[in-house]
Amino acid sequence: MTTNTRATVKTTATRLTKTLWSWASILDDGAREQAERTSTMPFVYPHLALMPDAHLGLGATVGSVIPTLRAIVPAAVGVDIGCGMVAVRTQYTAADIAGPALRDLRLAIEQAVPTSAGSYNQRLTETAEARVAELEALAGKAGFDPARYAGSWRLQLGSLGSGNHFIEVSLDEEDRVWFFLHSGSRGVGNKIAQHHIAVARDLMTRYWIDLPDKDLAYLVEGTDEFWAYIRELRWAQHFALLNREEMMDRVVAAFDAWSGLAPVEEAERINCHHNFTELEHHFHKDVWVSRKGAIRAREGDPGLIPGSMGTASYVVVGKGNPLALDSAPHGAGREYSRSKARRTFTHEQLREAMAGIEYRDTDAFIDEIPAAYKSIDRVMQDAADLVEVRHTLRQIVNVKGD
Repeated sequence: MTTNTRATVKTTATRLTKTLWSWASILDDGAREQAERTSTMPFVYPHLALMPDAHLGLGATVGSVIPTLRAIVPAAVGVDIGCGMVAVRTQYTAADIAGPALRDLRLAIEQAVPTSAGSYNQRLTETAEARVAELEALAGKAGFDPARYAGSWRLQLGSLGSGNHFIEVSLDEEDRVWFFLHSGSRGVGNKIAQHHIAVARDLMTRYWIDLPDKDLAYLVEGTDEFWAYIRELRWAQHFALLNREEMMDRVVAAFDAWSGLAPVEEAERINCHHNFTELEHHFHKDVWVSRKGAIRAREGDPGLIPGSMGTASYVVVGKGNPLALDSAPHGAGREYSRSKARRTFTHEQLREAMAGIEYRDTDAFIDEIPAAYKSIDRVMQDAADLVEVRHTLRQIVNVKGD
C-alpha cells in the first residue's frame, strides 16, 4: 500500500529511486538510466512516473510523466507536440458493412487524407477553413505567426504523417464499427519544438549550467523564453487536436460515400493528447506536468490506448491514480528501434501479423511490425491500477504513411 496526499492506493508500481516510480514490467537498462537522469533534475516534484510502455527517447524517456516546479524541459514534451488519438463509435456493426470491399474503403481514406512525412493538402479544403481561422485567431492572441516556423502550416491541417501514425477502422467486442486515428501537430509543431529546445540549450550554455544530458535543457518560469514556449506549445497542442478532428471528419465522409448507408451518427467521440504539458495540482503543489507518451487519466477521464499495427487497441476510463500523477500509457511502446526492426523482421512476417486486416502491403512498414513493440496485453496488465478498459478494438482496415 502506498500513502499519498489524496488517498491510499494499491499499486503495481515499483519504486526505482527516491524520485522515480515505474509501472513498466518490461524496461530496458537504457530507458531506466535515462529516466533516472531526468528524475534527478532539481525541479522534478514529487517524482517521475514511468508508464508501462516506457522506452528510450530523446532526452526524456517516452512513456514518462515529468512534474516540474517553476521550470519546463521542452524535450520532455517532445518534438511532436500534442500528438494523440481520436476515436469515433458509429451506429453500425460488422454485419452492416459486410458487402462492399474493404480495400475500396482504405483507398478512399488514403485519397481523403494525405499520408507520409511531408505530405500535405494541395489546397485549403472547405472543412478545414473554420479550423484554420480558429488557429489564426489563437496565434494572434499568443502573439506569434506560425508561418515563421512553417509557411505551409494551414495546408498541414488534416494530414497524417508517417511512423506510428495511423488511421484504422475497427470493431469492438460487440462488433460495432469504430474509427480510430493517431497523429499530432505535424511539421509546424516539430519546428516549434525544435526552436524552443535550441533556445533552452543556448540558455544552459550562456549561464554555464551543466546537465546530465543536453536534452534536459530547461526554461525557467517567469522568463520571456519560458512564456514564449508555453504560448506556442499551447497553440501547437490545439493544432494537433484540430488536425485529428479534421482527419476524422474526412474519414467519416469517406466511409459514408463508400458504404452507401445513412450518414454516420457519432455515438461517441474521444480526442486526447499524449505529448503535452499542463499546469496541474499534485501533492499540494502546482506543477507543470509533461506527459511524453502518456495520457491524462484522472478519475472518469475517457482515454485511448492503441496497440501496435495489427494488434488490439483500447478505449479506457481513468482511475485517477495519484502516485501516477493521474496518468496512463499511450500505447505498446517500442522494444526494437526502427533500424533494428528492419534488420530483424521480414516482409513475410509482417504479412503474417496483418492477416485478415486490409492494409497497404509494403515492406515500408516492417519497422512497425507488432513484434517490434511490447505486448499490448502486457502493457494493459501493468496499467490495471491506472485505467479501466471500456472497449477492446480489433482492426479491420489500417492506413499508414511511409
